[in-house]
Amino acid sequence: MKRIIIIGGAGFIGINSAYYFINKGYQVIVLDNLSRKGSTYNLQQLQQKHTVQFAQVDIRNYETLKETLLQIGEVEALLLLAGQVAVTTSITNPREDFEINALGTFNVLEALRNNAQSPHVIYASTNKVYGKMDNVAITKLANRYQYNSDNEGIDEAAPIDFYSPYGCSKGTAEQYVHDYARIYNIPTTVLRQSCIYGPHQFGIEDQGWVAWFTIAATLSVPISIFGDGNQVRDVLHVYDLCCLYELILNNKSICNGQIFNIGGGTNNTLSLNELVLLLQNALNTTLNITYDNWRAGDQKVYISNINKATTLLQWKPLIGIEQGILDIKNWTVANIEAIQSYITYKAN
Repeated sequence: MKRIIIIGGAGFIGINSAYYFINKGYQVIVLDNLSRKGSTYNLQQLQQKHTVQFAQVDIRNYETLKETLLQIGEVEALLLLAGQVAVTTSITNPREDFEINALGTFNVLEALRNNAQSPHVIYASTNKVYGKMDNVAITKLANRYQYNSDNEGIDEAAPIDFYSPYGCSKGTAEQYVHDYARIYNIPTTVLRQSCIYGPHQFGIEDQGWVAWFTIAATLSVPISIFGDGNQVRDVLHVYDLCCLYELILNNKSICNGQIFNIGGGTNNTLSLNELVLLLQNALNTTLNITYDNWRAGDQKVYISNINKATTLLQWKPLIGIEQGILDIKNWTVANIEAIQSYITYKAN
């Protein structure tokens, strides 16, 4: 049986990945420090349905991490999904952001190197490594910004320009992951992910906004938007992301040392204001919206050019936005007590 370690496996992408690979016949080993609200609930739900090996480990603790990985032994793959995920939090506490994202990722790589372990590492990076992208000409429309030129989005050749402590820590981490494939022969693939959304996501305005807006609309909770709400992202359902993970592992030689821009692409774009309108129409309600200051380094438009992944792996997103939002709504209703507890925690 193939074995896979998911670090950050109780988080949103991690728990969806765990379900996915269990259903594909993998033995899944989850590592997580359970610090994020909702992660303990996700893990409990997973363990009620499946037998899963779990270790509570913080990637900032190198010695414990190294020993844990050594005890687990050789595995097919390692999904490195643990991280501090919000720009605003990184500005408030840049040291913690650095220690989790940059140092924590370095610890994982060093643990593998010093243990002489070489699973294929897939690292979850971010489109924030491209910075504000002020050099890209855009136009403001009624409910969204758009690129002036008719392009297919931002590809991997675009210059990186780390902006905000979050951008710096994630950019630093991804470059270490990329270089360990070249220098130490640890096979790695970096995914510069745009907005990933779906069930099991305890979102906030600053990260996981598609899920948070859908949860808030379902439960009639006020929503705060950073900026004017016209900023546009390409959004990708987490199931489509998990399908990509599997394709990478089935094509290791092609994907080793590669960096991919990954999101919904040009066919799955959405502004915050457009999501509000979509939810109001779908739920026949009026959302309570307030607007706050722009986040530092926020991109007014970011759309991933996914042609590289499509060409090399024949991958493309299959789940549309309306179906994805319905998935979140159904998950919210089915897990209402946990969601309400999260909302209470978030408000305090």
